[in-house]
Amino acid sequence: MYKIAILGCENSHADSFLKLISSGLYPDIEVIGVYSNEGEPAKKLNEKYGVPVLDDYKDVVGKVDGIMITARHGDNHYKYAKPYIDCGIPMFIDKPITCSEEEACAFMTEAKEKRLRLCGGSTCAALSETLELAKAVREKEAGELRGGSLACPIHLDSPYGGFYFYAQHLIEVMTTVFGEDVKGVTAEKHDGYLTFTAHYDNFNVMGTYLEKISYYTVSLYGSKSAMSRVLTFTPDSFRHEMNDMLDLLSGKPMKKTYESFVVPVFVMNAVLRSLESGKREEVYKISF
Repeated sequence: MYKIAILGCENSHADSFLKLISSGLYPDIEVIGVYSNEGEPAKKLNEKYGVPVLDDYKDVVGKVDGIMITARHGDNHYKYAKPYIDCGIPMFIDKPITCSEEEACAFMTEAKEKRLRLCGGSTCAALSETLELAKAVREKEAGELRGGSLACPIHLDSPYGGFYFYAQHLIEVMTTVFGEDVKGVTAEKHDGYLTFTAHYDNFNVMGTYLEKISYYTVSLYGSKSAMSRVLTFTPDSFRHEMNDMLDLLSGKPMKKTYESFVVPVFVMNAVLRSLESGKREEVYKISF
Protein backbone atom coordinates (compact mmCIF):
# COMPACT_ATOMS: atom_id res chain seq x y z
CA MET A 1 0.00 0.00 0.00
CA TYR A 2 1.37 3.42 -1.03
CA LYS A 3 0.58 6.23 1.40
CA ILE A 4 0.15 9.71 -0.09
CA ALA A 5 -1.07 13.16 0.95
CA ILE A 6 -2.85 15.77 -1.15
CA LEU A 7 -1.57 19.26 -0.40
CA GLY A 8 -3.60 22.25 -1.53
CA CYS A 9 -7.10 20.91 -2.15
CA GLU A 10 -8.99 24.12 -3.01
CA ASN A 11 -9.85 23.15 -6.59
CA SER A 12 -11.80 20.28 -8.13
CA HIS A 13 -8.68 18.21 -8.86
CA ALA A 14 -8.29 16.97 -5.31
CA ASP A 15 -11.93 15.91 -5.26
CA SER A 16 -11.50 14.13 -8.61
CA PHE A 17 -8.45 12.22 -7.37
CA LEU A 18 -10.17 11.21 -4.15
CA LYS A 19 -13.24 10.09 -6.08
CA LEU A 20 -11.08 7.84 -8.26
CA ILE A 21 -9.25 6.39 -5.26
CA SER A 22 -12.43 5.84 -3.22
CA SER A 23 -14.06 4.08 -6.18
CA GLY A 24 -11.61 1.22 -5.80
CA LEU A 25 -9.74 1.85 -9.03
CA TYR A 26 -6.49 2.41 -7.12
CA PRO A 27 -6.44 -0.13 -4.27
CA ASP A 28 -2.69 0.32 -3.82
CA ILE A 29 -3.04 4.00 -2.87
CA GLU A 30 -4.13 5.30 0.53
CA VAL A 31 -4.59 9.03 1.21
CA ILE A 32 -3.48 9.65 4.78
CA GLY A 33 -4.06 13.40 4.79
CA VAL A 34 -5.28 16.47 2.92
CA TYR A 35 -4.24 20.08 3.51
CA SER A 36 -5.60 23.46 2.44
CA ASN A 37 -4.48 26.90 3.54
CA GLU A 38 -8.15 27.89 3.33
CA GLY A 39 -9.39 25.26 5.79
CA GLU A 40 -12.91 24.77 4.47
CA PRO A 41 -12.02 22.77 1.30
CA ALA A 42 -10.12 20.19 3.38
CA LYS A 43 -13.01 19.97 5.83
CA LYS A 44 -15.44 19.24 2.97
CA LEU A 45 -13.21 16.47 1.64
CA ASN A 46 -13.02 14.99 5.13
CA GLU A 47 -16.81 14.95 5.33
CA LYS A 48 -17.15 13.46 1.84
CA TYR A 49 -14.35 10.87 1.84
CA GLY A 50 -13.31 10.51 5.48
CA VAL A 51 -9.71 11.56 4.80
CA PRO A 52 -7.79 13.11 7.72
CA VAL A 53 -7.22 16.88 7.62
CA LEU A 54 -3.64 18.05 8.18
CA ASP A 55 -2.94 21.12 10.28
CA ASP A 56 0.15 21.98 8.26
CA TYR A 57 1.48 20.99 4.84
CA LYS A 58 4.68 19.72 6.52
CA ASP A 59 2.84 17.32 8.86
CA VAL A 60 3.52 14.11 6.91
CA VAL A 61 7.19 14.58 6.04
CA GLY A 62 8.78 11.14 6.33
CA LYS A 63 5.39 9.43 6.61
CA VAL A 64 4.30 9.21 2.95
CA ASP A 65 5.48 7.47 -0.21
CA GLY A 66 4.41 10.36 -2.41
CA ILE A 67 2.55 13.67 -2.48
CA MET A 68 0.07 15.27 -4.86
CA ILE A 69 0.19 19.08 -4.86
CA THR A 70 -2.99 20.62 -6.25
CA ALA A 71 -3.07 24.12 -4.75
CA ARG A 72 -5.07 26.67 -6.73
CA HIS A 73 -2.31 29.25 -6.46
CA GLY A 74 0.88 28.22 -8.25
CA ASP A 75 2.96 30.22 -5.79
CA ASN A 76 2.28 27.48 -3.23
CA HIS A 77 3.51 24.52 -5.27
CA TYR A 78 7.25 24.79 -4.69
CA LYS A 79 6.60 25.88 -1.10
CA TYR A 80 4.57 22.73 -0.39
CA ALA A 81 7.05 20.47 -2.18
CA LYS A 82 10.19 21.83 -0.53
CA PRO A 83 9.95 19.99 2.85
CA TYR A 84 9.56 16.67 1.00
CA ILE A 85 12.37 17.05 -1.54
CA ASP A 86 15.03 15.51 0.70
CA CYS A 87 12.77 12.46 1.14
CA GLY A 88 13.17 11.73 -2.56
CA ILE A 89 9.52 10.73 -2.95
CA PRO A 90 7.51 11.00 -6.20
CA MET A 91 5.39 14.11 -6.64
CA PHE A 92 2.43 15.18 -8.72
CA ILE A 93 2.52 18.96 -9.29
CA ASP A 94 -0.59 20.64 -10.69
CA LYS A 95 -0.52 23.59 -13.08
CA PRO A 96 1.08 26.08 -13.01
CA ILE A 97 4.18 24.29 -11.79
CA THR A 98 5.30 27.66 -10.39
CA CYS A 99 4.55 31.26 -11.32
CA SER A 100 8.12 32.58 -11.52
CA GLU A 101 11.00 31.44 -13.70
CA GLU A 102 13.38 31.78 -10.75
CA GLU A 103 11.30 29.43 -8.60
CA ALA A 104 10.86 27.01 -11.49
CA CYS A 105 14.63 26.72 -11.93
CA ALA A 106 15.23 26.41 -8.19
CA PHE A 107 12.59 23.68 -7.94
CA MET A 108 13.94 21.68 -10.87
CA THR A 109 17.55 22.13 -9.72
CA GLU A 110 16.67 20.48 -6.40
CA ALA A 111 14.54 17.85 -8.12
CA LYS A 112 17.40 16.98 -10.45
CA GLU A 113 19.92 16.78 -7.62
CA LYS A 114 17.66 14.46 -5.61
CA ARG A 115 16.55 12.54 -8.72
CA LEU A 116 12.93 13.18 -7.88
CA ARG A 117 10.40 11.63 -10.21
CA LEU A 118 7.67 14.10 -11.10
CA CYS A 119 4.38 14.09 -12.97
CA GLY A 120 1.63 16.66 -13.46
CA GLY A 121 0.98 19.87 -15.34
CA SER A 122 -2.09 20.56 -17.44
CA THR A 123 -4.75 17.86 -17.81
CA CYS A 124 -5.43 19.24 -21.29
CA ALA A 125 -2.00 18.23 -22.56
CA ALA A 126 -2.86 14.52 -22.26
CA LEU A 127 -6.39 14.62 -23.72
CA SER A 128 -6.90 12.39 -26.76
CA GLU A 129 -7.38 15.31 -29.18
CA THR A 130 -4.15 16.97 -28.04
CA LEU A 131 -2.18 13.77 -28.50
CA GLU A 132 -3.82 13.14 -31.87
CA LEU A 133 -2.72 16.53 -33.18
CA ALA A 134 0.76 16.13 -31.72
CA LYS A 135 1.08 12.87 -33.64
CA ALA A 136 -0.21 14.59 -36.78
CA VAL A 137 2.53 17.21 -36.50
CA ARG A 138 5.26 14.61 -35.89
CA GLU A 139 4.15 12.47 -38.81
CA LYS A 140 3.36 15.42 -41.13
CA GLU A 141 -0.18 14.22 -41.73
CA ALA A 142 -1.15 17.70 -42.98
CA GLY A 143 2.13 18.23 -44.80
CA GLU A 144 4.80 20.68 -43.71
CA LEU A 145 3.66 22.68 -40.72
CA ARG A 146 2.79 26.29 -41.52
CA GLY A 147 1.24 27.41 -38.24
CA GLY A 148 -1.60 26.90 -35.82
CA SER A 149 -4.03 28.43 -33.37
CA LEU A 150 -5.56 27.67 -29.99
CA ALA A 151 -8.35 29.09 -27.83
CA CYS A 152 -8.86 28.46 -24.11
CA PRO A 153 -10.53 30.08 -21.09
CA ILE A 154 -8.75 32.60 -18.89
CA HIS A 155 -9.54 34.21 -15.53
CA LEU A 156 -7.39 37.32 -15.65
CA ASP A 157 -8.70 38.61 -12.32
CA SER A 158 -8.55 35.29 -10.49
CA PRO A 159 -7.48 35.69 -6.86
CA TYR A 160 -5.34 32.58 -7.37
CA GLY A 161 -2.62 34.21 -9.44
CA GLY A 162 -4.62 36.04 -12.10
CA PHE A 163 -3.27 35.14 -15.55
CA TYR A 164 -1.22 32.24 -14.16
CA PHE A 165 -4.28 30.39 -12.84
CA TYR A 166 -5.48 29.08 -16.22
CA ALA A 167 -2.75 30.17 -18.63
CA GLN A 168 -0.71 26.94 -18.55
CA HIS A 169 -3.53 24.92 -20.13
CA LEU A 170 -3.24 26.66 -23.50
CA ILE A 171 0.52 26.90 -23.43
CA GLU A 172 1.12 23.27 -22.47
CA VAL A 173 -1.29 22.08 -25.17
CA MET A 174 0.58 24.31 -27.61
CA THR A 175 4.01 22.97 -26.64
CA THR A 176 2.71 19.39 -26.74
CA VAL A 177 1.30 19.80 -30.26
CA PHE A 178 3.73 22.25 -31.86
CA GLY A 179 6.88 21.72 -29.78
CA GLU A 180 8.63 23.36 -26.84
CA ASP A 181 11.11 25.47 -28.79
CA VAL A 182 9.21 28.76 -28.61
CA LYS A 183 11.64 31.57 -29.40
CA GLY A 184 9.56 34.59 -28.44
CA VAL A 185 6.03 35.93 -28.04
CA THR A 186 4.07 39.03 -28.97
CA ALA A 187 0.96 39.63 -26.87
CA GLU A 188 -1.99 42.05 -26.78
CA LYS A 189 -4.76 42.55 -24.25
CA HIS A 190 -8.28 43.38 -25.37
CA ASP A 191 -11.65 43.82 -23.68
CA GLY A 192 -12.51 40.37 -22.36
CA TYR A 193 -9.72 38.48 -24.11
CA LEU A 194 -5.99 38.28 -24.61
CA THR A 195 -4.07 37.17 -27.69
CA PHE A 196 -0.47 36.25 -28.30
CA THR A 197 1.67 35.00 -31.14
CA ALA A 198 4.22 32.33 -30.31
CA HIS A 199 7.19 32.64 -32.63
CA TYR A 200 8.88 29.37 -33.59
CA ASP A 201 11.79 29.11 -36.04
CA ASN A 202 9.73 28.48 -39.19
CA PHE A 203 6.13 29.20 -38.22
CA ASN A 204 3.92 31.07 -35.76
CA VAL A 205 1.08 29.90 -33.52
CA MET A 206 -1.74 32.19 -32.37
CA GLY A 207 -3.13 31.77 -28.86
CA THR A 208 -6.41 33.35 -27.74
CA TYR A 209 -7.49 33.46 -24.11
CA LEU A 210 -11.15 34.33 -23.60
CA GLU A 211 -13.02 35.30 -20.44
CA LYS A 212 -16.30 33.58 -19.56
CA ILE A 213 -16.03 30.62 -21.95
CA SER A 214 -15.44 26.95 -21.24
CA TYR A 215 -14.27 25.51 -24.56
CA TYR A 216 -10.76 24.54 -25.65
CA THR A 217 -9.84 24.33 -29.34
CA VAL A 218 -6.68 23.57 -31.32
CA SER A 219 -6.00 23.87 -35.05
CA LEU A 220 -2.93 23.17 -37.13
CA TYR A 221 -2.26 24.37 -40.66
CA GLY A 222 -0.09 22.38 -43.02
CA SER A 223 1.08 22.62 -46.62
CA LYS A 224 -1.50 20.00 -47.67
CA SER A 225 -4.41 20.35 -45.27
CA ALA A 226 -5.60 21.61 -41.89
CA MET A 227 -6.79 19.80 -38.78
CA SER A 228 -8.93 21.17 -35.95
CA ARG A 229 -10.16 19.65 -32.71
CA VAL A 230 -12.32 20.71 -29.76
CA LEU A 231 -10.84 19.24 -26.59
CA THR A 232 -13.32 17.05 -24.73
CA PHE A 233 -13.36 16.17 -21.05
CA THR A 234 -14.90 12.99 -19.68
CA PRO A 235 -15.27 11.54 -16.17
CA ASP A 236 -12.03 9.66 -16.90
CA SER A 237 -10.02 12.76 -17.89
CA PHE A 238 -8.10 12.72 -14.61
CA ARG A 239 -7.32 9.02 -14.72
CA HIS A 240 -4.13 9.49 -16.70
CA GLU A 241 -2.80 11.70 -13.89
CA MET A 242 -3.58 9.08 -11.26
CA ASN A 243 -2.05 6.44 -13.52
CA ASP A 244 1.10 8.54 -13.85
CA MET A 245 1.28 8.93 -10.08
CA LEU A 246 0.82 5.21 -9.50
CA ASP A 247 3.56 4.49 -12.05
CA LEU A 248 5.97 6.73 -10.12
CA LEU A 249 5.00 5.21 -6.78
CA SER A 250 5.70 1.76 -8.18
CA GLY A 251 9.18 2.80 -9.31
CA LYS A 252 8.68 3.60 -12.97
CA PRO A 253 10.59 6.52 -14.56
CA MET A 254 9.06 9.94 -15.12
CA LYS A 255 7.69 10.58 -18.59
CA LYS A 256 8.79 14.21 -19.00
CA THR A 257 12.14 15.91 -18.63
CA TYR A 258 12.69 18.48 -15.90
CA GLU A 259 13.02 21.10 -18.63
CA SER A 260 9.60 20.16 -20.04
CA PHE A 261 8.02 20.81 -16.66
CA VAL A 262 9.08 24.44 -16.67
CA VAL A 263 8.76 25.43 -20.35
CA PRO A 264 5.17 26.69 -19.80
CA VAL A 265 6.36 28.90 -16.92
CA PHE A 266 8.91 30.58 -19.19
CA VAL A 267 6.38 31.10 -22.00
CA MET A 268 3.75 32.48 -19.60
CA ASN A 269 6.18 35.04 -18.26
CA ALA A 270 7.26 36.06 -21.77
CA VAL A 271 3.57 36.71 -22.55
CA LEU A 272 3.28 38.97 -19.50
CA ARG A 273 6.49 40.83 -20.40
CA SER A 274 5.15 41.41 -23.90
CA LEU A 275 1.86 42.76 -22.56
CA GLU A 276 3.85 45.23 -20.48
CA SER A 277 6.35 46.26 -23.15
CA GLY A 278 4.01 46.19 -26.15
CA LYS A 279 6.61 44.38 -28.25
CA ARG A 280 8.02 40.94 -28.90
CA GLU A 281 9.70 39.40 -25.89
CA GLU A 282 12.09 36.49 -26.09
CA VAL A 283 11.49 33.35 -24.05
CA TYR A 284 14.38 33.14 -21.63
CA LYS A 285 16.72 30.19 -21.93
CA ILE A 286 16.11 27.54 -19.30
CA SER A 287 19.20 26.93 -17.24
CA PHE A 288 19.55 24.65 -14.20
